[in-house]
Amino acid sequence: MLFRPQDLDGIAAGTITLAFRRWDKPRVKVGSQQKTRVGVVEFSSCEQVDVITDEDARAAGFASPEDVEARMRKTGRVHRVGLRLVGPDPRVALREAPPDEAVFAQLEKWPWAYDYLRAIAERPAVRAPDLAESFGRETAAFKRDIRKLKELGLTISLDVGYRLSPRGEAVLRNFAQTK
Repeated sequence: MLFRPQDLDGIAAGTITLAFRRWDKPRVKVGSQQKTRVGVVEFSSCEQVDVITDEDARAAGFASPEDVEARMRKTGRVHRVGLRLVGPDPRVALREAPPDEAVFAQLEKWPWAYDYLRAIAERPAVRAPDLAESFGRETAAFKRDIRKLKELGLTISLDVGYRLSPRGEAVLRNFAQTK
């Protein structure tokens, strides 16, 4: 699920405990989790509803049910999703950890990995479409690959673009020394 920055801040503060989405069928599973910039968010419930109450609207960070409706797509059934922050994003701790053999083994499976890391090091905070274009890649496919690097704690997403984490910098230094 995509969240607006202010919604993530509310989830982190505990003031937002619900989200509403219009879907043909539920797109989250109860108990599943999503890593976000504020930590890991768990989906504690997901149910189709016919009416959004005032109380539910406030729990979703809105003043009224009408405000909720105004932010949603116009088609699909309304689903109320329970949210709770369950802990920090584990990738944050990985960013500071020294790289291990498992990281290097994984990177060897991705022929693009070191080129992408080097490009991010040389061009931090550059828009993903611009980086993707420099590799002749479509933006969506490029971003999927960058998320793989992020899962290893090697990159950090910025408001615009990326930068290397300390772990990513160490990986790149090691690669340069072995070549």
